[in-house]
Amino acid sequence: MAYLPRVVDLELDDLLPDLPAIAVEGAKGVGKTETASRRAHRVVELDDPAQLAPVGADMSWLESLDGTVLIDEWQRHPPVWDYVRRRADAGVEPGRYLLTGSATPLDSGVHSGAGRIVRLRMRPMSLAERRLVAPTVSLESLLSGDRPSVGGESPLGLTDYVEEILASGFPGIRSFSGRARRLQLAGYVERIVDRDFPELGHHVRRPATLRAWLAAYAAATASTTSYNTLLRAATSGQSEKPAKTTTIAYRDTLEHLWLLDPVPGWSPGYGHLGRLGQAPKHHLADPALAASLLGVDGRKLLTGADAGPFVPRDGTLLGALFESLVTLSVRVYAQPHEAQISHLRLRDGRHEVDLIVERPDGAVVAVEVKLGGVINDDDVKHLHWLANKLGDRLLDAVVVSTGPTAYRRPDGIAVVPAALLTS
Repeated sequence: MAYLPRVVDLELDDLLPDLPAIAVEGAKGVGKTETASRRAHRVVELDDPAQLAPVGADMSWLESLDGTVLIDEWQRHPPVWDYVRRRADAGVEPGRYLLTGSATPLDSGVHSGAGRIVRLRMRPMSLAERRLVAPTVSLESLLSGDRPSVGGESPLGLTDYVEEILASGFPGIRSFSGRARRLQLAGYVERIVDRDFPELGHHVRRPATLRAWLAAYAAATASTTSYNTLLRAATSGQSEKPAKTTTIAYRDTLEHLWLLDPVPGWSPGYGHLGRLGQAPKHHLADPALAASLLGVDGRKLLTGADAGPFVPRDGTLLGALFESLVTLSVRVYAQPHEAQISHLRLRDGRHEVDLIVERPDGAVVAVEVKLGGVINDDDVKHLHWLANKLGDRLLDAVVVSTGPTAYRRPDGIAVVPAALLTS
């Protein structure tokens, strides 16, 4: 299968000439090793006992390797992180080390690496990275504050976006279809429960409860449902429920595995927006995992059939999963621009904006996600409210939709088909 360039490729090419060590982190299967190895002269795979042995015996063995050294699955031998950090402190040349990992060790005692090892997050493939159409609207231009003109046509319709939700952004899974793909996604979750949890030292006494909790989390995609509500949904009808500490341990371990990717509530730094809610919006690393956990296919999503544990939500499951797909993509596009992603919701629910893309200087682009091709005044009312609150601090306002055409409304708000947005 031909390699499809990723947004993080550009980040690595920009940073490697100046930095001694970069860690590319993210969930299993997002393509970290393939991307990093394209820049390495030597790959050391620590999940291979034969390659782990010399590193475990004497880490200075790494100095015998020339050029850029990629240490893959570094968490299999956590002391190597501190070794690389010390080498960076000692002034090793730029571009010397790449590290990739699909988990952060729990209680490993390793130093954060701040200031020595730069961390880059790699997520599943965004819509633009999937090469479905040629994108025409860049997030960079929207963040410029120039209110650029937008245009372009996308041939994708609602059923195409449903297919992209189900196909996933994992490069190795996208090559499958039908039952084979469903089995791959189900197997991905099973490996998390049966293998990755124990490897991080977390024994799961009741795997079925963890799977049920994951299904409840999937059902709560793009919502701020409380963790207590998730626990009740996961254990409905059970007289013996796990302790809250158990489910907190689930959540923490899943975050260390990069499987959970919640969007934090926005903290703008001043109070005149009213009472902001701070609860995160729930998202799995890829909406395809949510669909798999809930056992839904394209027909069920399009017909709005119920699936999985009951979790209160506004709108349809398809709408939630489409928002998750757009959120994944916007996060990928924002990272090279050092922009942070959050969401805005007042505690009384009167106003909310799906995504706030914030530049380091505090200026923002506001993004609403709408499952539909026709955008009316009601769809943009929260964006107008925010514009009145923020004034010049709001660089641009965008509705990302499933429609065919990118354009600006007479009120200045950009309407952009999801497939046409890029970094």
